[in-house]
Amino acid sequence: MLETLTLTSITFSEKDWIMKNVKEQTTRKRYHHGDLRSQLIDATRALVEERGPDNFSVSEACRRAGVSTAAPYKHFKDKAEMLREVAVDGMVRQSEQMLAEVAPHPDGSRARIIALGRVYVRFATTEPGVFRLMFTWSGDGEEDENLHALGDSKFEFVQMEVAKCHGRTTIAQEDREKAFMLWSFVHGLSFLSIDGALSDNKMPTDLETVLAEIAKRIVPEAR
Repeated sequence: MLETLTLTSITFSEKDWIMKNVKEQTTRKRYHHGDLRSQLIDATRALVEERGPDNFSVSEACRRAGVSTAAPYKHFKDKAEMLREVAVDGMVRQSEQMLAEVAPHPDGSRARIIALGRVYVRFATTEPGVFRLMFTWSGDGEEDENLHALGDSKFEFVQMEVAKCHGRTTIAQEDREKAFMLWSFVHGLSFLSIDGALSDNKMPTDLETVLAEIAKRIVPEAR
């Protein structure tokens, strides 16, 4: 999928990170006995959506994947690693969606900023279990540091989009500050949405209008 996208509008670090991680995921899936690893990840992701990460069961994931309870340990160290892989997969897929959503719009345009917010909220409301897992993981191993690095790289992408709205090719402090404001808004809105806090007409208008207004206020320089 990524090979067909226009990548000139993102930083080299973002491009390299996305391509590297997608390649690594594909390699891992092919290496480990066909699709068994990916089937276990899919089963884990489905259970995370249904029951949340705290109530995830390895034995249930095995049952759904149609394998023995010993099978996961040929591919994962433990239950935590299975959940971590779902979080990593979520990070990569959300980044793919961000790239696809901004691609049709010109650099420096408000439409790209709105598109980023749209993807963020849509991913959260479509996959609330995975979204929570992505941002509440509290491990302290090397792999966990890599997961946090994926989030940092994605945020750098947002900063670069803001920089282009200001006519810059490098990220300045102003871009970091405005990107943080944008991220804080959509992150908060996402959790309000999946926590059910926006029921009973507490959101007075539709999402597109809200995102457009926020983009206009925070990045008025965008075309």
